[in-house]
Order: sequence, then C-alpha cells, then structure tokens
Amino acid sequence: MQEPRILPCGDTALSIEFGSSIDADLNDKVLALDASLRASPPVGLRETVPTYRSLLVHFDPTLVDYDVLTRALLDAAKHLHPEASTGRRWKVPVFYGGSYGMDLEEVSERHGLSPEAVISLHCEPIYRIYMIGFMPGFAYLGGLDARLATPRRTQPRAHIPSGSIIIGGAQAAVSSIECPSGWHILGRTPVRSYAPEREPAFLFAAGDEIVFDPKDPALWKEMEQAALAGEPVAELVAP
Repeated sequence: MQEPRILPCGDTALSIEFGSSIDADLNDKVLALDASLRASPPVGLRETVPTYRSLLVHFDPTLVDYDVLTRALLDAAKHLHPEASTGRRWKVPVFYGGSYGMDLEEVSERHGLSPEAVISLHCEPIYRIYMIGFMPGFAYLGGLDARLATPRRTQPRAHIPSGSIIIGGAQAAVSSIECPSGWHILGRTPVRSYAPEREPAFLFAAGDEIVFDPKDPALWKEMEQAALAGEPVAELVAP
C-alpha cells in the first residue's frame, strides 16, 4: 500500500490522507486505521475523526511529540488489513416533493425526467455513509446515480429543515439539524440522526449503509411524532 500523507492541522491535530478521491477502498483504509487507533490508542491521542479519504487525529502536544506520533501512525497504517465495510444497513423513510422536497421539480426539469423517475433513481442505490460531519449527525453519502448529479445552487439557503434529503454535485446526504445549505432538497425524513438527549446521540456512523424508502405524505405526522418520542423510525435491516 502506498504510504499515506501526513498534513499538520495546527499544533494539536494532523490529517493522515490515503488518497484524493471518493472511493470505498480508500474509506475502508480510513475506517480500519480509526478502529486500530481506538483499540490501541497511542500516548497523547485525544480523538479521531474519519472523513472520505483521511483521518483527522487530535492529540495533546504536551504528552506526545509530533514526529513520534507521525511515525506511530505511519507504522500503524502499514499493518492495516482493511476489509469491505461491514456497517449496519438502515432503511430510511423519505417524503418526497411538495413542501418536503422543494427542489424535486427543478431537478426533474434540469435532467429531463419526471419527478417519479427522479424519486425512483434516488431510491435505487444502496448508499454508503462515508463520513459524519459539517453538522452533528450530518451523513455524507456515496452512491448517487450519475444521472442525478446536479451542481449546487448558485444561491445557498440560509436554512434548510432538519432531516432534509439532499443532493449536491455527485454527492447525496441526510441533513441532521436545521442548517445553511446550497444543496438541492428532494425530500425530508422524520428520522433524527442526531438527538443529544438520546443514547446514543448519533444514529448513523461512517461505514453504515442507507436505502431510501418513499412514503405517503399522510404518514408524516405519525412518523414525526414517533421520532420525537425517541423511536429511531429508520429500520435496521442488516447488522
């Protein structure tokens, strides 16, 4: 395996990069290193944050020398045995179009497709969660059908609702809390991927998979109330 690249991130963090693309094999290496460091943390390690292609490592510089830590990380990376992700698979209910997905019509027109065709193409893949970031519980997904790839909005919105099901460029995502975004909103889910009062607070994890399940708008209120009551609403269909 080609030696990863180490990049300093201030004086208390560094990034160890395995490549420069959105690729499942690269992400498997990231997750394998993350698991290895969690199982046997080096002195001074504070926290690790997996991303698409790199692992952000927070450390205490009063406890470990930067050069010592980088050598330990590179050594750990040499001895990885990454396997294809064995995360959980979630079936996530989605309410498409209308007030739930205000950009569905625009995306449909852009690609010369009917709204029903866009929904079908969006629901077909098994998406991989490459990383959680930007906002607590915000899930970045790989696997969007290339026919739905859509440049981000020229005018971002200051606020999009929690649980928005969005696409931007070649990526898809499930938003967690109300936030600004330039991505296109196809629908919304009542699933609360982040709930600080819940244990665990985060429902999804990097390496998990998601399939989208379109629902009748008449079911929104019932499912939203269940989610607010603490039910996951998303169905765990594989371990």
